[in-house]
Amino acid sequence: MYVAESGPFPGGPGSVPSIDSGVRDSMRVRPAFLALPLTLLTGKPHTGQRPLRIPPTVHLVNALCSMVCGLALSATALALGGGALALLLPGWAMTLHGMRNLRMMIFHQCAHRNMWARRRPDRVVGRIICALLLIQHFEEYSTEHVRDHHAVHHMTLRDPTVQAFLLSLELRPGMSRRRMWRVLLRKLVSPLFHLRFLRSRLRSYAATASAAERVAAALFLALVAALATWLHAWTFVLVAWVLPLTFFYQVSNTLRLCVKHTFPAPGAADRSDRRGKAYFAGLTNAIFLGERAPAREVTGLAALVAWTRWWARMLLVHFPARYLVLTGDTVCHDFHHRHPMSRRWGDYVFARAADERSGHPGWPPYREVWGLVPAVNAVFDSLAVADPTEFDVARLADVSKRKLYAAFDD
Repeated sequence: MYVAESGPFPGGPGSVPSIDSGVRDSMRVRPAFLALPLTLLTGKPHTGQRPLRIPPTVHLVNALCSMVCGLALSATALALGGGALALLLPGWAMTLHGMRNLRMMIFHQCAHRNMWARRRPDRVVGRIICALLLIQHFEEYSTEHVRDHHAVHHMTLRDPTVQAFLLSLELRPGMSRRRMWRVLLRKLVSPLFHLRFLRSRLRSYAATASAAERVAAALFLALVAALATWLHAWTFVLVAWVLPLTFFYQVSNTLRLCVKHTFPAPGAADRSDRRGKAYFAGLTNAIFLGERAPAREVTGLAALVAWTRWWARMLLVHFPARYLVLTGDTVCHDFHHRHPMSRRWGDYVFARAADERSGHPGWPPYREVWGLVPAVNAVFDSLAVADPTEFDVARLADVSKRKLYAAFDD
């Protein structure tokens, strides 16, 4: 389901009709105590819901606790064996969720010097996270992210997001949506793709880390290896930590990339349009997870079937997408691009809703997509009709000085 303001969809074919975005409000028929969980799941509060203030430190603690609990659950599963191995699934999920929240919220805000708005603590935490998760070095990411992703180069060949599409995923303008999905799914299960991805992560960290940081990282890895050998815990390290850190992390990263931003329409090739708020707002949508609840008028057996189906889809489709892919504030990424230094980023769901209710001063109306697959479709459709001359991969070396081993954007 797609929900948007009326008008042409940026980069996409045709136009998107104006649709009542009452999906979240339809869920108010459920018990009141479910209001906050449904808001955190969908990424959108219901009309009139009281805001919840979440300090930045709470997000950091939540991410760390999620990882610790996930590792503990995986350790329990491996220790008990047998049917208890099923506990690896929630263990992996919790570990991955913590990793992705560290990357997508904490590391990201630190790169903007906006975690606590204190330069030194933000920098220290950012550096620790990039070493822990084996991702692009903090200083290089911070510079590139602000210069090439948030400035006038947003969604151009200089943008790391665009480079990831063209180089890492090998998607091109003119491809059909169906073909892009085939390429994406093949990448997600390709050992070669994941090995290259991991190699790029390691090289992007090592290339700009200081000598002291590289030595510290090497000593830490040596200590982990020594402990794993001494405690006979290599199975735990590989299954509970390395697997979520590599394969699962990279699947989540790639799916997140595919909903991050739409490509500009060919008509936006006029560079004079690329400094306006309408242009920048048109390249990012909110991505909410969920669907309209059954109407109250539905009763009897029909109501039982409808509610069973609704709950099944909310728990088995939308919750995994939210918990494992669109973690943290990624559902409201459009708010971040309008207000990248907002100190309300910790309570992003309510901050975006408040900005929308206030009339989004100085900005065009917000746009939203409901569901992970429709969000991917929207991005693929925008790339399909994008200007092939503007997004010609052959021009990349002349346009960008970025080290292309780091083409995997996150």
